[in-house]
Amino acid sequence: MTDDAHAGGSTAGETTAEGTTGPYERRRERAARRLDAVDAAGLVAFPSRNLQYLTGFAEEPGERHFFLVVPAASAADPSPALLVPALYETQVREATDVAEVRTWSDGDDPVAATRDLLADRGLDGGRLLVDDTMWARFSQDLRAAAPGATWGLASEALADLRVRKDEAELAALREAAAVADAVVEDLRELGADAVGMTEAELADRIADRLAARGGRGVSFETVVAAGENGAKPHHGHGDREVRAGEPVVLDFGTRVDGYPSDQTRTLVFGGEPPEEYREVHEVVREAQAAGVEAVEPGVPASAVDRAAREVIEAAGYGDAFVHRTGHGVGLEVHEEPYLVAGNDRRLEPGMVCSVEPGIYLDGRFGCRIEDLVVVTEDGCERLNRTDRGWETGGESGGSSAR
Repeated sequence: MTDDAHAGGSTAGETTAEGTTGPYERRRERAARRLDAVDAAGLVAFPSRNLQYLTGFAEEPGERHFFLVVPAASAADPSPALLVPALYETQVREATDVAEVRTWSDGDDPVAATRDLLADRGLDGGRLLVDDTMWARFSQDLRAAAPGATWGLASEALADLRVRKDEAELAALREAAAVADAVVEDLRELGADAVGMTEAELADRIADRLAARGGRGVSFETVVAAGENGAKPHHGHGDREVRAGEPVVLDFGTRVDGYPSDQTRTLVFGGEPPEEYREVHEVVREAQAAGVEAVEPGVPASAVDRAAREVIEAAGYGDAFVHRTGHGVGLEVHEEPYLVAGNDRRLEPGMVCSVEPGIYLDGRFGCRIEDLVVVTEDGCERLNRTDRGWETGGESGGSSAR
């Protein structure tokens, strides 16, 4: 079970300006209308971020059949239904607002139960969309339960819905970002006390502080990359000790109501860094500012990548910027829109993405600065607000913050 299991379930019946329906019911209604638009009869989700998005219930995939069925809005019976193992019934009913919850018990035939549910909804034929991440075992059983159906991927209907965050999602993302920001300040206060700690010890401290600040778990494996390890963008962390005056790439996040933060600062503990690092850090900071400045509605995702990359290339480090400038963030830490060359998808209000240029000098050090931003009606809002300088231990980095 994930750290954010059942996140958001308590909001399922909240009263809003749109009536008494909660966010999950509204999302299912939008998904049902979208199914008609893409000429699909229905969709089937299993334990995944899609199921969490549509119901508020988060669970890891397991060996038992666990499905959410959403018919198209034009179906004779458009009401969604869950088919879950009997041992989940109570917690599913408590955590979701899906009215129909069918169960099957160990010893029953779950394929037969699936066949009955699909037939009752008129989904034993037509085109059905299945979760993109569904295990092969379950997709094969769905084929057996609906041999007359044709198949596609749920992202056809859900990708355009999930890419623009609603207010409940944005509130969770803002809070998760604020937790990460608070932990950045905790790390700055360590100063010289971080010298001699291993990367793993510092990663453990980050996890502890994220929890103390109100987060739930880590949203991905924490990156603590000291010295030469910083030149490996996805280093993770190990037994390397932090040394005075060297850059340390710190990339981490947590979850709030199932939604992740993802931010990076590159800090120097207990001493002054080499002049070369000061230069590199300034280039990355300027590139990150240029990328953020480029984010606004109607701009192609590739234009944000180009804005950040041009700064780094002009400084002579183009070959050392080895990844895209950013990625979308939602229930998944990495999702659309991807800020990368060749992606002409235009940004829209409500999209949330990272802006994280970096320079990586093999065998020496790396530097990355990352904030999450949400596209607004006339530009963007930074979700991360802490200083972007490298200073720690009470030294002012205010002049570097943008």
